[in-house]
Amino acid sequence: MSRSRLTALLILSSLFAASVAQAQTPSKDPSTRLREVLPSDVAGRILARIADARARQLPAEALENRALKFAAKGVAPADIERSVSDQVERMDAARAALVAGRGSAPEADEIEAGAEVMRKGVDGAAVSSLARSAPSGRSLAVPLFVIGSLTDRGVPASEALQRVMSRLQQKASDADLETLPGDLPAQAAAGRDHGNGNGRGNQGRGVSGRPATAGPPAGVPSNGGKKTNPGQSHRPPKTGK
Repeated sequence: MSRSRLTALLILSSLFAASVAQAQTPSKDPSTRLREVLPSDVAGRILARIADARARQLPAEALENRALKFAAKGVAPADIERSVSDQVERMDAARAALVAGRGSAPEADEIEAGAEVMRKGVDGAAVSSLARSAPSGRSLAVPLFVIGSLTDRGVPASEALQRVMSRLQQKASDADLETLPGDLPAQAAAGRDHGNGNGRGNQGRGVSGRPATAGPPAGVPSNGGKKTNPGQSHRPPKTGK
């Protein structure tokens, strides 16, 4: 065998061994990562809250990801702790609403979606109504997320619920439902002219439904981890819990 061929084989062998070793090295679990990126006392309280949520059959992984996402964005540790705690309460309320409407235990993604629409102002009665009217066996995760997207576009919660329920009764697929927010600009304006007294619309909003001048993405406390002036509230706005 020529020396050049032997060298090439040795290089390939080394690269293969390195890739195998890397694949076998376990990645850090979220708990370890949270302890690395947050003050120890805050991390301890957040992890205790998440452990309690896990014991109550709530989607703990979503809470871990929430905390890590906000930490990566530079959100203040105290605001991350508050956001996780608030989300746990919404998840608990969303699960109760789904059970009340359907009578069976919801899946983790349904609980997460229900918590998100409740964060955006949809109440538990509306979540229960959706669960009650949806076809039996149909996952409610996508329908709930679509309702949240519609409210982001300025559609009142009651109207967003009716739009989605109507499509569900027509046996629309998840892919069909996901097209609803994209069809909304003119319709949302019409809805605003016909009694939408909340003043929200698509004026100044981009394609995603967020204001063109928006700061952090939905769900991120608005201070982004920056210090506030004395006397200002450190509690994130409603859309940032």
